[in-house]
Amino acid sequence: MKILIIGGGGREHAIAAAFTAENAGHEIVLSPGNAGIALEYPCVIMEGQAKIVEWCLREKPSLVFIGPEQPLAEGLADLLNEHKIPCIGPSQAAARIETSKIFAKELMAKANVPTASWTAFDDPGLALKHIIAKGNYPLVIKADALAAGKGVFIARSESEAQAAFQELSALCCTGSSVVVEEFLEGWEVSLFAFTDGEDFQTTLFVQDYKQIGDRDTGSNTGGMGAVCPILEAEPYRQQIEAEIISPILKAMRDAGCPYRGILYCGLMITARGPCILEFNCRLGDPETQALLPLLQTPLSEVCAAILQNRVRKLRLEWKDQYSVCVVLASAGYPGSFQKGFPIRLSKGLASRIYFSGVKSQLGSLITSGGRVLSLVALDESMEAARRNVYRDVGETDFTGKCYRSDVSLRLNAL
Repeated sequence: MKILIIGGGGREHAIAAAFTAENAGHEIVLSPGNAGIALEYPCVIMEGQAKIVEWCLREKPSLVFIGPEQPLAEGLADLLNEHKIPCIGPSQAAARIETSKIFAKELMAKANVPTASWTAFDDPGLALKHIIAKGNYPLVIKADALAAGKGVFIARSESEAQAAFQELSALCCTGSSVVVEEFLEGWEVSLFAFTDGEDFQTTLFVQDYKQIGDRDTGSNTGGMGAVCPILEAEPYRQQIEAEIISPILKAMRDAGCPYRGILYCGLMITARGPCILEFNCRLGDPETQALLPLLQTPLSEVCAAILQNRVRKLRLEWKDQYSVCVVLASAGYPGSFQKGFPIRLSKGLASRIYFSGVKSQLGSLITSGGRVLSLVALDESMEAARRNVYRDVGETDFTGKCYRSDVSLRLNAL
């Protein structure tokens, strides 16, 4: 197969590696990719959706796999489907389950999906006035827009609520609507569903580490690490599938925008059972880096099942191992940070490297983003995988390197 992967981060690097692991001789191209990914795979920069379609019509890929949410929000899957180019990714209308928090919440209400109580505001200023007047802390503030995983804030006081709206303004979400939610107590876990719109199959449970600091402190980021599998979540799988995933897929069919692709379910396990925090319209980053190395079923078979409406017959098999992913970021992330520092990689690392924010300068890799790279180790126990990945963290360096030192140490208990 010739496979085009859209995107240029650690998630897309992991997707490419999963296709390569099939040992089927696939020809894999990424757009835009990055300098680290380009050490293994051809990377082509295509400016705009028209250029992507033009490349596909010329090169005739067997499959296009869309990694990030932005191209899906802009309707790339629709355009590819119009030209009969097979692609993994939901339509623009279906992608609203991530791109509009209000659309998602209204859909959940219609489907009776368990979630936090919420109120939507067209004017962020009115939202802040409402929060201050009510004073019911803690609460959750979400931008009704894409914000690279940084548009969610937990406010435990009036000052934190005001700070959240200032950060929303810095993220250019000032003019967007805002959702104010009930704060749910419990522990978080993620689950992905491969779906053809009618049927679905779920993956292993993954847990990511969103905050920048140890012990879940500091600002939300795009993700600073992930671990898989989360065995404590297994008793809830059947309930999640029956009360959350199945109803939301039916609601999307009823709304005229059936969801085909990979659905991300961000969950909170509460004392009253699983509740949905958010849906995303694609694989997560860095959850993908922890999840896909454990997948034994060829990823191309998963994609074929989605495209050919036979997900019901899909058999998902997983390695009997644990994975720990640690993200190395630039000092200052998720705020402002400096770029251009050489990356020093030791030979013989036990961990797999997935590159994100890197460029090439004089034949060497330098930092160019907030999240620079992910290190992922697999082993027979979570403890061994953690030990291996943190040893390799110490062998990988660049000026301003920052990371969480507690990935895999979170205790999941109500």
